[in-house]
Amino acid sequence: MKKIAVFIVMLTCLMLLSGCMYPESERAENQTPYEEQMINVQNAVNQYRGASGNLLPIKTRDMDVDQYIKYPIDFSKIVPAHMAEVPPNAFEAGGIFQYVLMDVEENPTVKLVDLRIAEAIRTVNIRKSANGGKMPISEIVAENVYKFNHEAMGMSEEPTVVSPYSGRNLPLVTTGQGDIYVDYSMDLYSAIQEYDGELKEGEDIRFLLYEKNPVVPAYSLPYTIDENQEPVFNNK
Repeated sequence: MKKIAVFIVMLTCLMLLSGCMYPESERAENQTPYEEQMINVQNAVNQYRGASGNLLPIKTRDMDVDQYIKYPIDFSKIVPAHMAEVPPNAFEAGGIFQYVLMDVEENPTVKLVDLRIAEAIRTVNIRKSANGGKMPISEIVAENVYKFNHEAMGMSEEPTVVSPYSGRNLPLVTTGQGDIYVDYSMDLYSAIQEYDGELKEGEDIRFLLYEKNPVVPAYSLPYTIDENQEPVFNNK
């Protein structure tokens, strides 16, 4: 019995030690877009607006930045004045999400950016730099949208990102300018099938992805529909 007791104590210590050593960014609470945390941040944003004459607690970004990452929340403006702490899943607390605001003119709404996608793109950009800034093209996907040759860039596998909407592995594409984006065509196709409203050619349909989802499709090109009601790039 004494040996069993010692084993249990040792096992308990090991589990506690493992918990302490578990990488902060990989803890479950840092990887999940908890609704409660988003509600707390939304309430804090609303309180800040009320106390500051309708100003928004956001960091300054250039106006030509991707619309989905243009208005990151500045937690130093709302913590601890309007909420106790930064959410564990926020980048500032070691999490994988960047908290941002959408619809800032009419109805400032808290949304999330999955920073694992930004990291995947950064990895490809590093390869691009090592390749002299060049992106070898293997296929034309659409006007000014291309599939790049990952093997020619020294990558053994085609780089993909996990969709925050479907869990699919989504491919990356590049433009003639060498910028890298996520291709959400597969997710958009599914979203169109489930949408009850009317879509028009030329309309940016990416709202279908984040309208009822906490994560926005950052690092993506505009999409619209073609005559067959299927998603196509609208990068003109």
